[in-house]
Amino acid sequence: MKLLYKELALAAHPTSIVFAVLGCLVIVPAYPYTVIFMFGCLAPYITFQYARETNDQWYTAILPVTKRESVRGKYMLIISIQLFQLLIAVPSVFLRKILEVENNPVGMDATLAWFGFGLMIYGVFDLVFFPAYYKNGYKAGKAFVIAAIPMLLLMVAAEGSVRIPQLTWLDSYAPADLMQQVPILLIGILCYGGFVTLAYIISVKRFEHVDL
Repeated sequence: MKLLYKELALAAHPTSIVFAVLGCLVIVPAYPYTVIFMFGCLAPYITFQYARETNDQWYTAILPVTKRESVRGKYMLIISIQLFQLLIAVPSVFLRKILEVENNPVGMDATLAWFGFGLMIYGVFDLVFFPAYYKNGYKAGKAFVIAAIPMLLLMVAAEGSVRIPQLTWLDSYAPADLMQQVPILLIGILCYGGFVTLAYIISVKRFEHVDL
């Protein structure tokens, strides 16, 4: 927790903290909700760019922590931002119902499937971004461009899926349709947990060979 506190207090760009609360955008009518996931993927890019400009890697290197712990601190920060973004979306969905906001006419609604797709998008992005970044420890822009390709493809796939007549249940709040969406949510949870863990292992191995 000390590593996470250090990251939040010294390394996290203020914009990234703002991104963490954007899950509440599911209340906004006629908004493409999958864009929320893009903000969650922008958070690591902006944070790592900010860390480079403030010489955070050098500062962390003189602390009594290993390179593995340095990587872990960044992972804890980004995972906290991404998961908090999804968590704050949960009460926002219920508030949306209380306010009687109409179903989203421009994109996918914040259903269980939406949460599952979001976890998949985050997992794939992190799996590509973090190992690419920790290959050298400073080229966040290049890592983001590489990771943005599968991120955007998955976003398009998620939005496009509900346009297929046979898959309209992905965009429904009906109890029977929500039950059908549970496996997608579970797959999303497994993908996120597995991909983030794999990305961490690869990142640590790569960063241990980087000469600071």
